[in-house]
Amino acid sequence: MIGRAAETGRRRLRYGLAALYGFIGIVHLAATDAMLPLMPGWVPQPRLVILATGLCEIAGAAGLLTGRFRRAAAIGLALYAVCVYPANLKHAFDHVHIDGIPDSWWYHGPRLAFQPVFVWAALWAGGLIDWPFGGLRRPGNLAPDTSRDPAPPPAAPGPDAPATVRKP
Repeated sequence: MIGRAAETGRRRLRYGLAALYGFIGIVHLAATDAMLPLMPGWVPQPRLVILATGLCEIAGAAGLLTGRFRRAAAIGLALYAVCVYPANLKHAFDHVHIDGIPDSWWYHGPRLAFQPVFVWAALWAGGLIDWPFGGLRRPGNLAPDTSRDPAPPPAAPGPDAPATVRKP
C-alpha cells in the first residue's frame, strides 16, 4: 500500500485530470468542426467520433471524481489517450493548423512524448496501479480505496484455527 502523501498526490492528480478532460471534452463539443482536420482519413464518421470522444472525456472526468466509477473512468481515459494518438501524430506530422494551438515542435514534441504519461496518470489517479510508488495492484490484493473508508481485510487464520473442508 502507498503512503498518505502519495494518496494526497493521487487525489490532486484526479482533480487535475478531471478538470483537464472536462475542459477538453467541452472543447470537442463546442468546436467539433475545428477539430475535423485532425482526424486521420481512415476514421469513419469523424464528426461523430469527435462528439463521442467529447462526451467520453466529460464522463471520464466525472467518473474520476466518484468512488464507484473511478476505476472504470481511469481505464476509459487511459484507453482514450491511446486511441487519440493517431490524431496527435497527424496533427504534428501533417502540420495541420488549428486556431489556438501552436504549430511548432515545441508543442508537438512534448505532447507526443507525454502521451504515455497521460495513460499512466489516468491509471494511477484511478487507483489501478501504484507504480512507481508501490508496485502493481493485483486482483484479490487491492489496496483499500481510501475515499470510502472500507473495512480492513480479515486476518489470516492462526495455527489453531479449524481447517476448512471444500466440498466438490
